[in-house]
Amino acid sequence: MTSTPAPKPRRLRRAVIALVALGVLGAGGWFAWTKYFAPPDELARYQFATVTRGDIEDVVTATGTLQPRDYVDVGAQVSGQLKKIHVEVGSEVKAGDLLAEIDPVVLQSRVDATRAQLRNLRAQLMDREASRTLADVQVKRQRNLMAEDATTRETLQNAEAALLSAQAQVEAIKAQIDQTDSNLRADEANLNYARIYAPISGTVVSITARQGQTLIASQQAPVILRVADLSTMTVQTQVSEADVSRLRLGMDAYFTILGGEGRRWEGKLRKVEPTPVVQNNVVLYNALFDVSNPNQALMTQMTAQVFFVVASAKDTLLVPMSALAAGRSGRAERMKTAAAGGDARPAGAPGADAPKGPDTKKGAGGAARTVTIKVAPAEGPLQDRQVEIGVRSRIHAQVLSGLEEGERIVSGMAPADKGANASAPRRTPRI
Repeated sequence: MTSTPAPKPRRLRRAVIALVALGVLGAGGWFAWTKYFAPPDELARYQFATVTRGDIEDVVTATGTLQPRDYVDVGAQVSGQLKKIHVEVGSEVKAGDLLAEIDPVVLQSRVDATRAQLRNLRAQLMDREASRTLADVQVKRQRNLMAEDATTRETLQNAEAALLSAQAQVEAIKAQIDQTDSNLRADEANLNYARIYAPISGTVVSITARQGQTLIASQQAPVILRVADLSTMTVQTQVSEADVSRLRLGMDAYFTILGGEGRRWEGKLRKVEPTPVVQNNVVLYNALFDVSNPNQALMTQMTAQVFFVVASAKDTLLVPMSALAAGRSGRAERMKTAAAGGDARPAGAPGADAPKGPDTKKGAGGAARTVTIKVAPAEGPLQDRQVEIGVRSRIHAQVLSGLEEGERIVSGMAPADKGANASAPRRTPRI
């Protein structure tokens, strides 16, 4: 009896199942090999960054407050009741404008009394001058009589003494007139001080006295209000003793304010006060610079975040500061390996014969320094490259030479839990 062969579709199905099973087994074996038996990838240990181009600033930061550069505390030079205040906070005034008045009744009465006393003294002077004239006539008469031997010498001497006395009285009255006239000028000045005028043009920023208040100016001049010129503001900052040595007069400075939407106000450092301010055992030095405020967008007592520009560079190559730290750590590992009798750098790699320590020289904008940075080429192992660094900030460093834009550099070690950097290329293991 002859057996019947299996249908062709069944054989085809079995072949497909076998091929799928072989594919699954092969993929599993490949995964196990790459995960547990493949040699570790050198680049997977690192994180990478790219050399970019941009601007950089090395700055000293501080917090400051805004004050008007020119202001005057207007006070009262005489005592009395504050009768009228003609301005209010925010009023714009010109130099010479009337600001306030003190009740002038008492001051006016002093002026009137002194003027009356002066008139009395001038009348007395006229009387003394008439007496002097009479005494002078009597002396002349006695001298003529004495020449004719018609009078006695004693009478002549009495007449001469009366003339000298009359002249002395005239001089005394003149001195009293001068003294009284001086007192009158002082009283008139005090009367004028009862009307208080603006010493400068500006804005009334505060009023400390109230209308009807009695002012006592005998010991200390009471402050009524403050007039400030808000067209130029002074930024007063407090810089720590660790950073004050980096400041220099005339250096560029700028600041931002809350609500300023990122706008910068710029100026130049005008003064660093030598006497420090100690707050909670922290030594701070006041640094001042001025900024123009034509639209009066800046107001008194605003808080400013200040930046003093130590050095800057525009449109330059930049690398992250972490790349410098990664280069230093790599150099430390090579030195440890060399001390053990080996050399971690491949033969012929750039920087293999470079000096061990950093070479520092003076460059534009500050001190230039040569450092070692790990570079990831398109093919091959990592390379140690000597790179000249210029301006440095907390985030980036300026590249003066040694790198090109777009090159990939090591910026740190990969996280321990991941074991590899996502941006690092995965190399295919060799079987």
